[in-house]
Order: sequence, then structure tokens, then C-alpha cells
Amino acid sequence: MLPRYVVVPAIPIGTGSVRCGKRSSWTAAVSFSIYDNRDKQRLQPTYPTKAEAQAECERRNAVQILTSVGWSNCPISE
Repeated sequence: MLPRYVVVPAIPIGTGSVRCGKRSSWTAAVSFSIYDNRDKQRLQPTYPTKAEAQAECERRNAVQILTSVGWSNCPISE
């Protein structure tokens, strides 16, 4: 089963590209976002490290699992 939340590289905002012949190079993403597989969208905010984004994904996925089995008094809230 695919987890609802996964870590993806953030989309660089306001970066340009350098064109060399037929190739263009983009700057690499320096931050990470969380993607919601159910709603098919990136969530805000972005995280500076992959470890921070992964920790938030694990927290959100745990909440998703706990609420889906009917444990409404989850101490970890969204």
C-alpha cells in the first residue's frame, strides 16, 4: 500500500536556467516538500532537510493510520 504522504524535492522558485546549446541546466532543489498521494498535491511548508521532511511524513502517516482504525483520541494531532 502506498503511503499517503511522501517526501519530494521542492520546486525551486524564482530560479532561472542557463542555456548552453541545446541543453539547459536548472539549479537543484535545496529543500523538500511533502506530497499528499490522496489529494495529489504538494503541502506547505517546505523543509530545509530531507530528514525533517521525512519525520513530518512519518508523523502524518501515523496520524492517518490511527484515525483510520477509529482511534479518535490520537495524541498526535494534525
